[in-house]
Parts: sequence; structure tokens; C-alpha cells
Amino acid sequence: MNLFKLRRPAVAVVEPVPAAPAAAASLSSEWLMASAALPAPIFVRGQGSWLWDNDGRAYLDFTQGSAGNSLGHCPQVVSEALSAQAQTLLNCGGQLTNHNQLLLAQKLCQSTGSDQAYLLNSGAEACATAIRLARKWGQLHRSGADHVITASQACHGRGLDTSGFSQVPFNDLSALHAAVDSRTVAIMLEPIQGEAGVIPASREYLQGVERLCRELGILLIFDEVLTGIGRCGALLAEQRYDVRADIIALGTGLGGGVPVAALLARGSACCAEPGELQGSQHGNALMCTAGLAVLESVLAPGFFEQIKDRGRHLREGLSRLSGRYGHGVVRGQGLLWALQLHDEVAPALVQAALQEGLLLQAPQPDVVRFAPALTISRGLVDEMLLKLARAFARLHGQQHNRREMRA
Repeated sequence: MNLFKLRRPAVAVVEPVPAAPAAAASLSSEWLMASAALPAPIFVRGQGSWLWDNDGRAYLDFTQGSAGNSLGHCPQVVSEALSAQAQTLLNCGGQLTNHNQLLLAQKLCQSTGSDQAYLLNSGAEACATAIRLARKWGQLHRSGADHVITASQACHGRGLDTSGFSQVPFNDLSALHAAVDSRTVAIMLEPIQGEAGVIPASREYLQGVERLCRELGILLIFDEVLTGIGRCGALLAEQRYDVRADIIALGTGLGGGVPVAALLARGSACCAEPGELQGSQHGNALMCTAGLAVLESVLAPGFFEQIKDRGRHLREGLSRLSGRYGHGVVRGQGLLWALQLHDEVAPALVQAALQEGLLLQAPQPDVVRFAPALTISRGLVDEMLLKLARAFARLHGQQHNRREMRA
């Protein structure tokens, strides 16, 4: 397939771009407390796999809110559910129970084989609460053990108090086993390390970790903030590995980008007493409505098979481009992929792609990540590959010009 002969899908699939807000021209980021370097575009609208800035330019989004927008931007099923719920009940408070909260907890547990669910607002909260729950279990079942072992470059380690944790190399079962002692209450892992550069656990490793936890009587926690809710071609990534965790943290992919997250617990890990787990809102009615809409969509017949098909198509295209431009391996699962670059040029490639109307992320200096909407079409995968090829050509041209200037 010649990527440069690919044709963009008919314009009819992209809805008309609304006029930019009147005040957009005067907006400035100086008032915003920045958590990271901000890109130049100011986005005003999203639909499906597309974002538009205040100048009316369209961008193909293969970041989707760091994979949180599981169904793409403004999916109709979520928008309609939120609109209807907004006229009934928004938030009755964290100490009170609402109908949608109960429905979402039930559907999560039934679809994942879990016993209890705790609803929060973000993946970070879900990970922190998973640790809190494991330590409560340690008080009850392991003589007060509270130490948690994680893997090097784990995303869930960011922002947490580092006391009571130790890190070992990822995909190294021997190192993990050697780190366990009488203080250990749990092992906490990502099935695929997203921020480290989309590094999947091997099947043998995760199954070995599960056996180790059972033999030693400690808990297994999976951080599925990035990999859950269909991202890997199954509702949970653990299903792709044929393993079963005691506690699972889910992120905003559950709400399609709307801030709702969840903690799932199984068996004796369901040990929290009222008031012991902290967090914001605990599943208000509006956010739970989004979660229900997303779950209904991803659990529809054939949805996971479609993700796998689109994922294979994306992987094959990335592999061709990698070979053409002399880069490295393509790794991932489902619709979560990374391209290993031969040098630390990922930020420059992201900027070149932005100029081509393509949004990408660089979790590492030599890695570019691709996390499109789970509803992405083959045609839009092909369009992304065309834009990426142009971004590579633009980057190589810039590098050539710099070398000539130095000469």
C-alpha cells in the first residue's frame, strides 16, 4: 500500500465547524497555572476523532485525552445521557446514594466478575484508594503489613508518598519475588506501562506474578487506568493475560473523558468500612450517567473484535513507516500502541505532526504513543498514517537543514 496515495474520507463525515467564540482572539494562557508546556492551538470543539481550534483548523486526535476519551470527542450516546440527566439530578453529595451510582457499581461488578466497586473522579484517586484498601486488608489479614511493591517507571507512583513503596524492574519475576518480605501487603502493576513508553507485560510474567501472590498470601493490584474499558480489546487488560487481580483501578476511560473513575475489589479485599476510603464525590449522578453510557457501548456485541481489527491495522501501518524511516519496534495491544524511535526526537516529531494537523503524545523522549478513539475507522487510521509520514518527512528535512547549516 502506498501511503501517499491514500485519500481522505469524504468531507461529509466531518460536521461543519462552528464560528470561534468572539472573545477567543483575546484569550491568553498567562492566567492559567500550567502543569505542562502548552501547545499553541486553543481548542473550541471536538467530534469523534477530530478537534478544531479557534482558527477553524481541524486536527486528527490520536491522543484522546491521554486515552480517557474512550468513545472519542462528544459521543452522541454520552452527550444525550448527560443532557437528560442534567435536568433531573446532578449531585446529591458524597454521603448520599443516588440511583445511577448503584446502577454503575452493579454493572461494573457484573461485567468484570468483581464483588464491590467504589466510584471516584480520577485514575489517580483510584490508584491511591487501591493502596489504602490494600493496607486496610494488611491490618486484618497480614499482621499490619503495609509495604507495596511496584515496577520501575510505574505511572501510579507519580504523586504518591514514596514511603512504604519499593520498585523493581518490570517484567522481572525473580526481582519481584526477591523484594517480597513480611512487610509486603501487595504487588501493584500496570499490565502495560503507558508512561514508560507502552511496554506490555509478558504473559509469563503476569501469570507468574499472580501465582506468586497466591502462594505468598499477598494482594495483586492492577492499575488499569490506561488499559481498562476496552482499550486493549477486552473490558480489562487482565482478561487478555488470563489473570485475575484482587483490586483494580480504572480511570476516566470509564466516563468517556468525563471525570468518573472506579476501584474494583474481589473476595477478602472487600474489607473497607464506611468512611475509611477517601475521595471526591464518590460517583455523583451526572458522572455515573456517562459511565453507564460508555459501558453499554463497549459491551455491545462485536465491539472488542472491532478494536482488535483496528489495532492490527494501526500496528501494520506503523511497522511499515518505522521500516521506511529506520526507526524501531512497534509495541502495544488493542488501540494502545507506541513507536520506538532511533533517537530522542519524539517531542520534535509531535511538533511536526501538529503542523500536519495530527495530535500525538511523547511519553518518553524516544517514544511516540498512539491512543485513538475506540470507535476509530480504518479510513481514519490510514489518514493518520499519511499525516505521520508527512511529519517524518518534515522532521527529516529540518534535521537535514540543521546539518547543512553546521557544515
